[in-house]
Amino acid sequence: MQRCSSSRFSSCGTALCVAALLMLPCVGVQAQPAAPIASAGQRTFPATAERGTLKILSRTQGELNGKPVRLAPGLRIFNQQNALVFAHTLAGEPLTVNYVMEASTGRLLTAWLLTPAEAKSSARKRGATAAPLPTPAL
Repeated sequence: MQRCSSSRFSSCGTALCVAALLMLPCVGVQAQPAAPIASAGQRTFPATAERGTLKILSRTQGELNGKPVRLAPGLRIFNQQNALVFAHTLAGEPLTVNYVMEASTGRLLTAWLLTPAEAKSSARKRGATAAPLPTPAL
């Protein structure tokens, strides 16, 4: 059986394959959504985050603003450098935090330990309502 090999087509095909493989990393980077940009040293918190004082009592229990709260199984606590910390390492300490509650269960889902500068900034307290928007004059 005679095989037909054309060096012109095989080298061109190889070159196209190599070029396509080299372009793949560029395409993947461009397709990723941009993360929100914060200035150096500042963190962004979700719009639903509220301010409070957290005290971890046990693996599943805590106190939030002096009231008992259950901790979600997937609780994430971020320190001032935005690194994850284990809840048991913070047991018994009153901590100023921004937090998000799990909507379906009412358990504490995420908490951010605040820096002194973040703690001084204004934040929504639990149960606080936003000021009503002024009605436009017609």
